[in-house]
Amino acid sequence: MVIPDYETLMGPLLRISQANKGDEVSIADAIEQLANQYKLTEEERQELLPSGSTFKFSSRVSWARTYLQKAGLLEATRRGYFRITKRGVEVLSKKPEKVDNRVLAQFPEFREFQGAKKKTKKENENATAETPIESMASHYDQIRAALSSELLDRVKKCSPQFFERLVITLLVRMGYGGSLKDAGQAVGRTGDGGIDGVIREDKLDLDNIYVQAKRWTDKPVGSPDIDQFAGALSKKKATKGIFITTSAFTKDALTSIREYSSRIILIDGNSLADYMIDYGVGVSVASTYEIKKVDTDFFEEEI
Repeated sequence: MVIPDYETLMGPLLRISQANKGDEVSIADAIEQLANQYKLTEEERQELLPSGSTFKFSSRVSWARTYLQKAGLLEATRRGYFRITKRGVEVLSKKPEKVDNRVLAQFPEFREFQGAKKKTKKENENATAETPIESMASHYDQIRAALSSELLDRVKKCSPQFFERLVITLLVRMGYGGSLKDAGQAVGRTGDGGIDGVIREDKLDLDNIYVQAKRWTDKPVGSPDIDQFAGALSKKKATKGIFITTSAFTKDALTSIREYSSRIILIDGNSLADYMIDYGVGVSVASTYEIKKVDTDFFEEEI
């Protein structure tokens, strides 16, 4: 049979989780159950994506899980495990004919995840006329958004010590702090009035950058927190600071940085995840596709 697409798999995957009565389910077990449910042959189970990096069916089950999690119908419990949420139970109680993106779009978290907005009629018409390159770019953005969201979820669940190492690694990858050893000795050691550490601006040690890192999950960083950080910078006669959080910044906090003599860069959770992707921290390459074009110079004949 034809391998079902990820939207078709959403409902069955949600029902498998519901059948576990609140207990967690491993993604490996879910893949096996769904493969049996759809009576996939061994060849169909082993069919690879065009990149050859993973199995097509397991990839589609994983995407179904990701979308359900972003809509709040499933929740990750630990690596490779998930369970149904109260919202997921409520959705199934309405006995929908199918659980798909249209059903998930009723939830604001899912719309935010997709960067969704109501498209005009003209935009919808243009969408159907996308070139293959435009379509690939659009799908790349969706994959990146899903990865960014998953990364931030993982970071929020890590220990303060791990978060400290993550910040160190990221800043060094971005070109700050000198070596990992130097940055590791500098960050997380001061605890001095709102400052978590001080690192080199570059390998030549031309200037110092002061760092504050907050692994918060339940509240945003407000202007009082920025005031404290700015005050600590002032005492040190520092001109540059970075405030990193897994949460977000309030509007007052974003406005307040203009009032200080020190230059303060704010990195919220979404930006943190994007930087991790850009600088290869906590991620690895799953697939690589090369798009080639004709080399016109090659075909230029000498006269």
